[in-house]
Amino acid sequence: MPVKIFLPLLFFLLISGPPAAAADIYVYVDDNGVSHYTNVPTGSRYKPMRLGRLNTPRENRAGRPASAGKGTVSRNPARYDHHIREAALSHRIDPLLIKAIIHTESNFDPHAVSHQGAQGLMQLMPGTAKLMRVRNPFDPAENILGGTRYFRQLLNSYEGDLALSLAAYNAGPGRVAKNGPVPGIRETREYVDRVIQRYRSYQQKSGASMSMTENINVHKLVTVN
Repeated sequence: MPVKIFLPLLFFLLISGPPAAAADIYVYVDDNGVSHYTNVPTGSRYKPMRLGRLNTPRENRAGRPASAGKGTVSRNPARYDHHIREAALSHRIDPLLIKAIIHTESNFDPHAVSHQGAQGLMQLMPGTAKLMRVRNPFDPAENILGGTRYFRQLLNSYEGDLALSLAAYNAGPGRVAKNGPVPGIRETREYVDRVIQRYRSYQQKSGASMSMTENINVHKLVTVN
């Protein structure tokens, strides 16, 4: 079973409140390595969660250069933070994990197209995008929401196992057994490792100490409830 933490969200803020206030999320990691998120911090132990800014070469899910469908790679990944927070909280997933996936899939290029035809920030295949009700895969908000919805389905299917869910996102659920292990596909293993490493890095930058985040079991996703 996945490890869960509880988030006392004020959902009306997401609808009627100022955009900046609605997006403020705070985090602390306890002595057991469990991340706790809230938008109403109750003490100084909670620190503002910063999604951060990165500027590295574009790459697709295999780590190879991706081709741009329209335009060039964004030089300001933070511009997608609001979409990431909304989609992640809507589907009860840590926003930092979604950002790590986007970083690995497209390096924040909304027009990226892989050699296999995957499109946009979360590199959705056309069939997947259609199933997730994404009409325009190059629209950041639609792509992030559709990709997050799909990843939530994978998490449910693999009972919260992060490594298996990531493997299925990369290789397809038909190639990943429900009880594991991660298939011996080099690209998929490298993809899983890369996302998890970036997820840990984002957690550390968000205010959690190194010693705490090292104790997090990355094979079980810490979800938002």
